[in-house]
Amino acid sequence: MALVRGRSSAERPSYWPGYVDALSSLLLVIIFLLSLFMIAQFFLNQEILGRDTALSRLNAQIAELTELLQLERANSEELELSISSLSATLSGVEAERDSLQTELAGLGDGIADYDSTIAGLETALSEEQELSSEAQAQVALLNQQLAALRQQIGALEAALEASELRDTESRTQIADLGRRLNLALAQRVQDLSRYRSDFFGRLREILEGRSDVQVVGDRFVFQSEVLFDAGQAQISTEGQSQITALADAILELEDEIPADIPWVLRIDGHTDRRPISTPQFPSNWELSAARAISVAKLLVEQGVSPNRLLAAGFGEFAPLDPADNEDAYRRNRRIEFKLTEA
Repeated sequence: MALVRGRSSAERPSYWPGYVDALSSLLLVIIFLLSLFMIAQFFLNQEILGRDTALSRLNAQIAELTELLQLERANSEELELSISSLSATLSGVEAERDSLQTELAGLGDGIADYDSTIAGLETALSEEQELSSEAQAQVALLNQQLAALRQQIGALEAALEASELRDTESRTQIADLGRRLNLALAQRVQDLSRYRSDFFGRLREILEGRSDVQVVGDRFVFQSEVLFDAGQAQISTEGQSQITALADAILELEDEIPADIPWVLRIDGHTDRRPISTPQFPSNWELSAARAISVAKLLVEQGVSPNRLLAAGFGEFAPLDPADNEDAYRRNRRIEFKLTEA
């Protein structure tokens, strides 16, 4: 009987390797979870640094945090299952320990044949007690890690709520900025329109009674004959007096328009469709551009700021009258002045 009991004690399975594997797996899971948490924190910090690009990244960050939260919850459930399994194992070990203690108590102190059996049982009991202590320590450690994971899950949920709140606030701020920008632009356009109306009113007073100066839409149109001789880009004497009067009106306008309103006076040169080819002007394009530049230079000589002038040559490609006769040619040879935004 003693031999049978001794053999059963030697063949009893050892639980230590299983606990070591469970602990190793648990540590790997925890390291993986901590890595995921650090990566999530890194992306959150990167996205906080941007404001104009934050809107496009917040939705992706919310989806990523949601997936991470689901993963954390799944891992938490796995840890709870592991704790339940370890607790069941611990109960079994404690039951076996109680059984061994009962067997040891039933043995007689004066029976010599049972000395070896008692020694073996005492050794087994000591090993079982050490194993039970280690299992309890593992359960306590797992409980602490589970509490830490729950805190991390709470922090992730708080970060998710904060991200959603920042998303809402950012959208509200962008909408408000857009509305204020539209109002400011509309106000600038309205102010410029008012100054353009005043400027055109003064030009009408200065050029009143001249049939060779017309108002077409938002532009003043000078016939080229008023300012230039045929085929030339040098302003005539009569044209210089007209440009001088125009310069006085522009100088008054510069003093009245606030500096924060961007505006320019565009000077457009146009010719008729008949071709020109001279050493100085190989085409109507060069002639129209040279005439616009001559007007701009004269205005600058009269004190107009160069950054308020824009000279352009259109040649014969923007006619007022598409007809092919002298009246149409005369109408299309012109210099146009337009007050516009910079």
